[in-house]
Amino acid sequence: MSTTTVGRGRWTAAIAGALVALTSGITWVAPGDAGADPLCALPSGSAGSSYSCAAAGDLLDVRIGDVLATQPSLGYDEIYYKLGRYTLGKDDINSKFNDWCESNGQQGVVSAKPGARLSDPSSFQCKLAVGQETAESIAAMKTVVIGPGGKPYLTDGHHTLTSYLETPDGGADMHVRLRVLGNLSTLADTDFWTQMKANGWVWLKDVAGNPVAVDQLPKSLGLANFADDNYRSMMYFARDIGYHVGDLPFEEFFWGDWMRRGNIGGEWNRNDFNAYLATLKTVTEAQVALSPETIVAEGKTAKELDQLSAWNDGKAEDKGEFAKISQPYSADKPGKLGYAVEYRNRNAH
Repeated sequence: MSTTTVGRGRWTAAIAGALVALTSGITWVAPGDAGADPLCALPSGSAGSSYSCAAAGDLLDVRIGDVLATQPSLGYDEIYYKLGRYTLGKDDINSKFNDWCESNGQQGVVSAKPGARLSDPSSFQCKLAVGQETAESIAAMKTVVIGPGGKPYLTDGHHTLTSYLETPDGGADMHVRLRVLGNLSTLADTDFWTQMKANGWVWLKDVAGNPVAVDQLPKSLGLANFADDNYRSMMYFARDIGYHVGDLPFEEFFWGDWMRRGNIGGEWNRNDFNAYLATLKTVTEAQVALSPETIVAEGKTAKELDQLSAWNDGKAEDKGEFAKISQPYSADKPGKLGYAVEYRNRNAH
């Protein structure tokens, strides 16, 4: 794995393409599979075996409770959207199964048995069987880096995995596969974090924009372990209205930094759907109004952060992504924001 800083889209496509080109199948490993660590020569499940056996490009089965964070905060409202969709949903097949299949490299869900549970993959069927993954399905997977002591550090997917952990039929003991970006398990802690920073695989700012030390990062997933970044929440809903999610890891946090420093959108009532939607419109209009060469955050320009050239990708207000997200929870097909606000009002304290 190259140690240069690379973008999310480029390295996902590159790794996926390499796997398809070089193998007739996909490597699916669990802790204990063969690798550089001497312990990896032991039979799977032997005492002392660990995630340190995984190699770059592997699809690694992990217990969600074992995964460590590389960011100090979450956009709670993205989690609330997902939990709202999972627990209040109006889908024919609950979208949590579709999300799990996608994040497990199996594209999406086909069917689910009555009483299907997220923690029991045998209770629902994904579009692709394990071993039949494609470059596209691999590129959609969440990613992990193996750190000192064989500890798995999540580099993309904090919101997704936290949603699985928090949903009633999920939890810390459920499993999902992650695509391994690199194995840095032989590095000392200091060298490991130096490499993580160089690769852009860690976000070290708190919700006020202040620096965070690596030892202040959450020690496990779970909503209560992360601070709530309302600007990161807004940037989740701004996708495909003010910008596209592109190559850069933690892209939403860069845009959130821009919102915070410029007080873009001001304060808004996160419990009020109409107020939230109006602020989303204000913020995304401000995004597309920037010159593409404007420095948004950390030296990154609006162009580098995948700013759209026209609001709502050039579509009218009653079309495209803005039309979808404008649907309240009372609609037949609520939008993401509608689910988030409804879940917040029912459950958040």
